[in-house]
Amino acid sequence: MKRLFICLAGLLLGTGMAAARELRVLQLNIWQEGTSVPDGYAALVDEIAYADADFVMLSEVRNYRDTRFCDRIVESLRAKGKMYYSFKSKDSGLLSRFPISDSVTIFPEKDDHGSMYKLVATLPKGQKVSVYTTHLDYRNCAYYRVRGYDGSTWAELPEPDTDLASILADNVASQRDDAIRLFIADAARDAAAGHLILLGGDFNEPSHLDWTEATKDSADHRGMVVPWTVTTLLDGAGYADTYRVKYPNPVTHPGYTYPADCPGVEMRQLLWAPKADERERIDFIFYRPDKRMKLKEVTIFGPRGSVQRGRGMVESSQDPFLLPSTVNWPTDHKGVLATFRIR
Repeated sequence: MKRLFICLAGLLLGTGMAAARELRVLQLNIWQEGTSVPDGYAALVDEIAYADADFVMLSEVRNYRDTRFCDRIVESLRAKGKMYYSFKSKDSGLLSRFPISDSVTIFPEKDDHGSMYKLVATLPKGQKVSVYTTHLDYRNCAYYRVRGYDGSTWAELPEPDTDLASILADNVASQRDDAIRLFIADAARDAAAGHLILLGGDFNEPSHLDWTEATKDSADHRGMVVPWTVTTLLDGAGYADTYRVKYPNPVTHPGYTYPADCPGVEMRQLLWAPKADERERIDFIFYRPDKRMKLKEVTIFGPRGSVQRGRGMVESSQDPFLLPSTVNWPTDHKGVLATFRIR
């Protein structure tokens, strides 16, 4: 009997240790707090609870009617048995399963040009982690110019812009690169202090790893190979894109996160460039490679349905999906869910 007790205690301890060694991270654009979809807020709560992540990075936090969205969703998740901590933010937000020892505004929201926030928490084994969330500037979305639409007004252009210098000049006229440079500087200080570093968000800009020679004739890239600014900056600073670490081939695994097909809304609500194939991977989780943290898996979280040339379609790629728990997907984006092993 004593031996049985010791074996059971060891099994329970082992299970707890295994759970502590894994870290789940979710990034999700919540489309105006779920207000764009009927019963969207309730669906958001259901889907975040279903994803069961340790850290959640949110984009499009609006704090409508003078409410604090992150406080509200923390309470709603608690009612489902999911305990999170958060803090007041605007435009982007963070949820943490672990108590938050510090929260910082890195790039404050102003005139809807994006935002970035950071929290610091301590993991069960004592590692400190700095988690950053961002919703980068949606203006000067230059990848739309390649598809024949203005990237600030979304008016149709006389013809697509395929001049690389013109595209990159329009791209850096946004404030996306400004926010990312602030992240790189701040995260360098935290990394020097021994913190693990995570960054997630809706970048409103593609990856240079997706606009390559191999993909130049897909998804209306019009023969272009583009070194998109934000991901190039992150790559140069040593940060790794979780999805491309696991799935380096953008042909077999394009990983499109936008636009997601939402059965609960009219198609016109999902369209910015109705005549184009505007599918793109603009939602990301990046991390600073560290021997204490190893990427285990990453998946697209959301429906297989996308929007192409003004119509819904179902993706046939080799991308892995964690499909929604309900039919009422609450956002026009798909999320990214990454799992790490913490040593």
